[in-house]
Amino acid sequence: MSLKTLDASTQRNLGKLFSAQALGGSSAPIIISIGGLVGQRLTPDPALATLPVSLYGIGVALAMIPVAILMKNAGRKATYLIGTLVCVVAAALAASAIANTSFWLFCAALGLTGFYGACVQNYRFAAADLVPDSHKANAISLIMLGGLAAAIIGPQTVYWTQNLWESAPFAASFIAQGVLALFAIPILLSLRLPPPRRRHISEHTRSLWQIAKTPGFIVAALAGTVSYSLMSFIMTAAPIAMVHEGHSSGTATLGIQWHILAMFAPSFFTGRLISRFGARWITALGLMLLFTSAATAMSGMEVMHFWGSLILLGLGWNFGFIGATNLLTKTYRPEEKSKVQALNDLLVFGTVALASLGAGRQFNLYGWYELNLITFPVIAITLLLLVALPWLQTNEPKSLS
Repeated sequence: MSLKTLDASTQRNLGKLFSAQALGGSSAPIIISIGGLVGQRLTPDPALATLPVSLYGIGVALAMIPVAILMKNAGRKATYLIGTLVCVVAAALAASAIANTSFWLFCAALGLTGFYGACVQNYRFAAADLVPDSHKANAISLIMLGGLAAAIIGPQTVYWTQNLWESAPFAASFIAQGVLALFAIPILLSLRLPPPRRRHISEHTRSLWQIAKTPGFIVAALAGTVSYSLMSFIMTAAPIAMVHEGHSSGTATLGIQWHILAMFAPSFFTGRLISRFGARWITALGLMLLFTSAATAMSGMEVMHFWGSLILLGLGWNFGFIGATNLLTKTYRPEEKSKVQALNDLLVFGTVALASLGAGRQFNLYGWYELNLITFPVIAITLLLLVALPWLQTNEPKSLS
């Protein structure tokens, strides 16, 4: 169903979350695009060059539980505002680290930025909670579409600011990152979100362990984790593999740009597809596209094989991750949402951080062909569980099935 049928207040709140996503989501592209280059300049050890970027991913994962606790006690709006302020401080520290050639301060700054990343990742759940079940898929898609804007804003910010501070290349880009976070503050201040629901323990309130062992949660969390971590795993290694095969770095960069476009552009219609065919089947379609991406990557080493694989990888991530997020919203009651969402994102982004850390090492050990080959059993197992989900859920409460 169209979001246009919602009341004006809800539509405005969704629009504000979209804008906040576009601004806040730009932090990750800024960090990913230049974090390794800055790390390379600041450390004499090439093996540590990508550590700052990896620490950002680890920071996102580690911040999930503190963010959830803060949201439960102070509310989403206050937590999101704290996240923007943390980003401003972290961006200033990153710029200072570059100016003073301090590698470890730079690492700490990017790790701290992970708190903001955890807040931004929660925007999709805030959107889902604003609307009835029939609109959740479209609401999540709208917020994910903000990632497309972020994918443009982030790199363009780097392009226009990287040399503004001549003695400290890229320092101005991190200052700009902090400014983008500041721009998000008035948007977040104007949000009208429900107040934090006081925890009410009753015979109907389940523990996190009770929820986590249900088939619905296991399959939704697994599908989201697999979709995101395999995308990160292959995307991180792809530019290295392209250059290794004799293609230019410019060609590799353009391939990543096509990949990012494929990641977010389908959000224009992913929600409608989920509403029509169901979240389970769209998630399965995403996993099949990830499978096809790996097969394409293994079929040759020409530019078309790499680019085709990266485009399919982006499409698979979009359908798989948005579908899995929608599946997850069906596994908890309103009073259980904070802890379940936090556990899910801890699993997802913790695995993503490990995947990005291990991608370069696995490529050097085994090569591009083998890197893609090992994704097949992971995808196959997840697909089988998705197909079997209705049978696995036969003993679950009807209201949550």
